[in-house]
Amino acid sequence: MCGRTSCHLPLEALTRACAYRDRQGRQQLPEWRDPDRYYPSYNKSPRSSTPVLLSRRHLEKGADSSERIIAPMRWGLVPSWFKEADPSKLQFNTTNCRSDTIMEKRSFKVPLSKGRRCVVLADGFYEWQRHPGTYQKQPYFIYFPQIKTEKSGSMGAADNPEDWEKVWDNWRLLTMAGIFDCWDPPEGGDCLYSYTIITVESCQGLNDIHHRMPAILDGEEAVSKWLDFGEVSAQEALKLIHPTENIAFHPVSTVVNNFRNDTPECLLPADLLVKKEFKPSGSSQKMLQWLATKSPKKEDPKTPKKADSYRRAQAPSKEAVQDSWSDG
Repeated sequence: MCGRTSCHLPLEALTRACAYRDRQGRQQLPEWRDPDRYYPSYNKSPRSSTPVLLSRRHLEKGADSSERIIAPMRWGLVPSWFKEADPSKLQFNTTNCRSDTIMEKRSFKVPLSKGRRCVVLADGFYEWQRHPGTYQKQPYFIYFPQIKTEKSGSMGAADNPEDWEKVWDNWRLLTMAGIFDCWDPPEGGDCLYSYTIITVESCQGLNDIHHRMPAILDGEEAVSKWLDFGEVSAQEALKLIHPTENIAFHPVSTVVNNFRNDTPECLLPADLLVKKEFKPSGSSQKMLQWLATKSPKKEDPKTPKKADSYRRAQAPSKEAVQDSWSDG
């Protein structure tokens, strides 16, 4: 399952990390919608706002379905048919959507039939391993393996505005398959876009941590096919939904247990905090360098000032956080 993520890159860096090639083979950057609603965080939980990729055609009729938009959406799908005025009163958990029942539940089947497929962006996600015979759980951070290159050794190589459109060569974002929907408040107001993360059985490498994992789209081709609902049918797209072994993970501090804790310590390898003799893996070493030199600064003037107020308004209730641990 997936009930907590990290997505801490500043807006401009996140945009560059999502560079892609359109149907004509031209390199493009996704265009933002509602950028003032995005806030970087090391500890995102259900009901918070998370950046997702979707096809431009969802928002602009007649647009090329291979072109991409990046937009913050509420985590936890609110079905378009929901009649209550308050989305928090939804009586069932839509944080995750099981791949084996996706065509059986109206909340997911309807938007999927409309091509409302999205890609949820994150540095990685957190999962908790239960210790046998106890109530204690050990959190882990799970992400794509990171390959250190000559360029990525210099983390400041693309800091200048004139370099923003160059190929991203730093942390590889985790790309998870999702479904979104648009809910119109019965009393009027702006449409609320929200999403759910599709989950599958865990790969062999994660089985000891949890029996389910998010459906990860590994590679540009998989991401393109999942998003391009104009050319790829739902039936074909669902063939992309399966476990992947191409992941890395390490234990992290229990500081991440509280969603209000939003610091780099959430995803640092826990052994580094307590054992001097611990030797991090290649991916962990790159993470440490990345956090030390590429981590966003809170005083970054390009980070929207509205983020804090929006975050407080969207903060999940205690019940929502507890619900997120149900089997997805």
